[in-house]
Amino acid sequence: MSIQVSLNGLSFCALDTGSRRIVFFRDQRFPKKLNPIQTLQQIEKIYSEEDFLEREFGEVKVLFSNELYSLIPESLFQEENATDYLKFNARILETDFVALDALQEDDLVNVYIPFTNINNYFFDKYGEFEYQHCTSVLVKEFLKMNRDQRSGTRVYLNRNASGYDLIIIQKNKLLFSNTFMCDTKEDFIYYLLFTAEQLELDPEEFELILLGNITENSDYYSIAYTYIRHISFLKTSFGYIFDDKVRVPEGYKFFTLFTSLS
Repeated sequence: MSIQVSLNGLSFCALDTGSRRIVFFRDQRFPKKLNPIQTLQQIEKIYSEEDFLEREFGEVKVLFSNELYSLIPESLFQEENATDYLKFNARILETDFVALDALQEDDLVNVYIPFTNINNYFFDKYGEFEYQHCTSVLVKEFLKMNRDQRSGTRVYLNRNASGYDLIIIQKNKLLFSNTFMCDTKEDFIYYLLFTAEQLELDPEEFELILLGNITENSDYYSIAYTYIRHISFLKTSFGYIFDDKVRVPEGYKFFTLFTSLS
């Protein structure tokens, strides 16, 4: 079972590992951004509606999607200073729990704030489970995809309901990773072009690869197409079979959720 949690929505997906069959899928979007307490209330509501989620699962993974994270080179990381890395990027409270994802193969550590009340709920449901930040999944997978890249720059944009994650890979190295909050197409393109300008990337040359909550007929795609020459959607191939009762979602829209099942 893979569960993705954000303050804008929830996604649940269950895989029968023997048959590689997706046997349960549910995506729930909220009309507005909630706080962690309200999000937990929505989770409890979904569990009251879905008997399937009360089953025992061999493995449960929870992914947190928020802007409360910071990627640190492993050579510079000191665990006793973990909270300090976040203070530059986010407002954190003394009571916040700081978690770490070690991306050892890529010599990176992702320091982030999970939603502790939601973690506690899932622990009561399932006992021990694994949790990660969505950005850890994205960075790991994009670096893997570009392991043999020797030239060019690929800009991956993972859009969600309140903004997007922007991850840039250049010559098989992580050049940039950040999350921008925006709710207009003008802000959407501003952050993208400003980042490109700061990194001296030419919109005529780099590849923009889209995933998440975006389609070719959206205003966000249209404005990006106006300013950026090379745009495509992330190509995915998970090899899953979908149960007859499960609607088949587009892979690029739920990349982190499906990737975490493998």
